[in-house]
Amino acid sequence: MKIAVSSEGDNENTQVSMVSGRAPYYLIFEDENLVEAVKNPFALGGGGAGFGVAQMLANKGVEIVVSGKFGPNMSSSLQSKGIKIVEMSGLTAKEAVKRVLNA
Repeated sequence: MKIAVSSEGDNENTQVSMVSGRAPYYLIFEDENLVEAVKNPFALGGGGAGFGVAQMLANKGVEIVVSGKFGPNMSSSLQSKGIKIVEMSGLTAKEAVKRVLNA
């Protein structure tokens, strides 16, 4: 199962980001293993970040996205692609993935 976590940094021990569309990084896990750290190209700039991030994650085969909060555009865009969203904060990316997998 591929899980993407919005994060403040590029490794599994960084905190889950409180924002989704403008998160600095997305960490992609296959089960509990970090397989890719993606610097979010939509972190800065104009509108449409939620739509862009949703498409990027869908293209990578992500099935679940974890973030502190999801805006309405990103939430609806992910859900329309069949991607589940989980709001979680105050944890490292690795801890968040473990909680999702054990839920």
